[in-house]
Amino acid sequence: MSSLSVPPPKCLQKALLVPHRHMFGPGPSNVPQRVLDAGAKPVIGHMHPETFEIMNDIKSGIQYVFQTQNSMTLALSGTGHTAMECAIFNAVEPGQSVLTAANGIWGERAADMAERTGARVFTIVTPPGGFFTNADIEEALSKHRPVLFFLTHGESSTGVLHPLDGIGELCHKYDCLFLVDSVASMGGAPLYMDQQGIDILYTGSQKVLNAPPGTAPISFSDRACQKIFNRKTKPVSFFLDLSWLANYWGCDGKPVRKYHHTGPISAFYSLRESLAIMAEQGLENSWERHKEVAEYFHAGLESMGLKLFVKEKKARLPTVTTIVAPHGYDWKEIAAYIMKTHNLEISGGLGPSVGLVLRVGLMGCNSTKANVDMVLAALKDALKHCHKMLLSHLATPS
Repeated sequence: MSSLSVPPPKCLQKALLVPHRHMFGPGPSNVPQRVLDAGAKPVIGHMHPETFEIMNDIKSGIQYVFQTQNSMTLALSGTGHTAMECAIFNAVEPGQSVLTAANGIWGERAADMAERTGARVFTIVTPPGGFFTNADIEEALSKHRPVLFFLTHGESSTGVLHPLDGIGELCHKYDCLFLVDSVASMGGAPLYMDQQGIDILYTGSQKVLNAPPGTAPISFSDRACQKIFNRKTKPVSFFLDLSWLANYWGCDGKPVRKYHHTGPISAFYSLRESLAIMAEQGLENSWERHKEVAEYFHAGLESMGLKLFVKEKKARLPTVTTIVAPHGYDWKEIAAYIMKTHNLEISGGLGPSVGLVLRVGLMGCNSTKANVDMVLAALKDALKHCHKMLLSHLATPS
């Protein structure tokens, strides 16, 4: 008789079944077979020289897509949230001031993380779909004198591509580090880390790069490293301590890499392959393709009578499009109908955009005009078959 009180789960006695689906939400994206095949290669040790060589390749790929020569460039074992915490936990000490720009959910998340370090957090806010002027930012920098300013380049919750030119110079004028979240924009819109004076930049593997979720490229400027490696206190997280991570990734110039954590080897394979594909395609070609496909999509939506949530064309994120939720429809029913009928994922809003928009992500290999046509057809079908409330039911009682 077994001494076990918990029997083997019956659900695990069945074969794993995963459907193929068109992943046209704000992420993750579909993963090309080439990247899936790379992730299926044999696992080797996380401290083997072959693994270090793969990590070095990844570092070079990140330097290319970030357009940076920073030696402190690596990929974290985790998603974009891991990179956000790594940046903030290393750059900020208790009692220091942090300024976050909230034009969507990610600025709100950054403020939450900074508060957990004991920082004094100040936030500038713009309504969903809007962005800040450089004058807005300088006014806040002058008033609050933060050590770190956080800004989201591609705000996936609202569909905004935030202008970056000149902001790095403003931050440095006020002796402040410039931290940029590019999870939804990296590879899909022009971004130049060194040229634009960005001190800390990060992204995620699962959007334009088309790798599985689980790794987060990040890079630190010399200015950022100077502050981080002269802290008076240890970072609040051992796992995200840059002094340890720098050694594991061979960024500190030391001849021997020490054990810090067991890196996700298979995820490294996938990330390396996705970066190789980007290098083969060319970064500028990727930017142009995403722009062209987004404009084609936007024109198609407007021809259907649908409205784009972001009014200014220059501020529209080419990777994630936000559509004003069609009047009279339940956006949840539209998304569910499209998933059930067309095997295609789109989503509703997130954070401050909940209930206001539908979000469609066409990133990396998914950014094609053929996929745009597929989404437009699915939306037309949904608007034809989903329930529409009578206008009289929508009127506000007097």
